[in-house]
Amino acid sequence: MSEPQKVLVVDDEPQITRVLRHSLTAHRYDVRTAADALSALDTFRDWHPDLIITDLQMPEMDGIELCREIRKVSTLPIIVLSVRGEEKTKVQALDAGADDYVTKPFGIDELLARVRAALRRLPDVHEDSESILEDGDFRIDPSTRDVTVNGESVHLTPKEFDLLVFLFRNRNKVMTHRSILTAIWGGNFTEQTEYLRVFVGQLRKKVEEDPSQPKYIRTEPWVGYRFLTQPGS
Repeated sequence: MSEPQKVLVVDDEPQITRVLRHSLTAHRYDVRTAADALSALDTFRDWHPDLIITDLQMPEMDGIELCREIRKVSTLPIIVLSVRGEEKTKVQALDAGADDYVTKPFGIDELLARVRAALRRLPDVHEDSESILEDGDFRIDPSTRDVTVNGESVHLTPKEFDLLVFLFRNRNKVMTHRSILTAIWGGNFTEQTEYLRVFVGQLRKKVEEDPSQPKYIRTEPWVGYRFLTQPGS
């Protein structure tokens, strides 16, 4: 039997950490908790969790700063929790390196689905993992998760990387919102096109010369997205 996956829960509200510890443990995750970001960093360094769930608003260091610190040394999945649901806050969290954003109050079944999706690696990314993906301006190494665009290294979060690889492997094809959401996040996310739009926007900021006029990741109105190979590629 494989060892349970390790989840670090970071929240300064004891009732939240209690509920999450109980629910995650009941679903066979190995769970540790931290009441603040500084304690979380210590646990992260000593315990090496597979996933972090962190509140956004905490004393001394908030969840966004915690994401930035983790991203300096690791690409493990991070889910941010917050009572603030506006898009600007979501974008800030994703920009800092979060893989997902859940607004409080939330259902535990929803959060468990997000945890499973965050821990799931896109199968196609790891098939033939030694094969370098190259086309035009892009070079992608699935084995190391390194990406270069026009010779410049680009740092992506795990889900951004999975999204790029999925679109790249299906380049020049129109991929529907549903097919992308299912492939990257799982079947519970097939209707969340706004969620996908935010992630595509973040990815464009990192790989497009002008994100407002993308030449690679093109929107197909009301349908989905297409990764477009450039002429001469």
